[in-house]
Parts: sequence; C-alpha cells; structure tokens
Amino acid sequence: MKRALLLLPFLLAGNAPAPTSITVDINGLRNAKGMIWLCMSANPKLFPEGCDKDPNRRTASIRADQPGPLVIRDVMPGRYAIVLLHDENGNKKMDKTLFLPKEGFGFSRDAPVKMSAPKFEAAAFDVTGGAPVRMKMKVRYL
Repeated sequence: MKRALLLLPFLLAGNAPAPTSITVDINGLRNAKGMIWLCMSANPKLFPEGCDKDPNRRTASIRADQPGPLVIRDVMPGRYAIVLLHDENGNKKMDKTLFLPKEGFGFSRDAPVKMSAPKFEAAAFDVTGGAPVRMKMKVRYL
C-alpha cells in the first residue's frame, strides 16, 4: 500500500496537460518604428485595458523593424485573449488624442472594435494541451 501511495504522484503526472506555445504573426504595421507588445490574459475582468495588471498575464515583444512572429511559450491549457500594441514612440503605453488611440492596436481573433475595445469573449480562444496555436493579428490604426 505504501508503494502505491508513493507512486501516485508519478502516475497522476502522466495525465497532466502539456504546455504549448502560441505563435502570433503580425500584419498591417504602418511603419517599422518602436516596439510591438502583446499581453495575454485569462482574466475577463482585466481585458484589454488591465492586462498589464493581471499577475498571471503572459507577454511578448519585438522591435517593429524585426521580421518574424511573436511567440509565447509554455502556455497551459485554458481560455485566453490577447491585446497588441504598436508602441511607435517606445513609451510602453497607448498614446491617445481625445480618447482615440494614436498608435496601432489589435486583438486575438481579430475581434471587432465598435464604440470601445472588444470584450474578452469576442477575442477569446482556447488552448488545448500540447497542440501549438498559430494565429494572425492585424494591427489597426484610427
């Protein structure tokens, strides 16, 4: 009986969901200035404006003049949404004029922007164990 109890954690670990990666291809940049930032959250209450306040958020960034996708590694299965910022001046925030964004932005699933940013469910996607996720995100400018 003692042996069975000692082996139980190892047996259960074999059934644990495997982490995977999310690869995001960016298109629609209007220039190669600044940085591209992604913030991924599983918290509907903090999406999209509060993503940076989510203690469990996942982020990735690249210079806008670098070719290639952004990759978030070791993502556990769950439901997530991503917000993207083309931070042209490198100040790590969305600059606005009269409440309208001056810099580029985007959302997973290319969630539509109407009178405000989309809700979590409009941008949400599922990650299943072990299957890599690849998506395209379009950068929008107003």
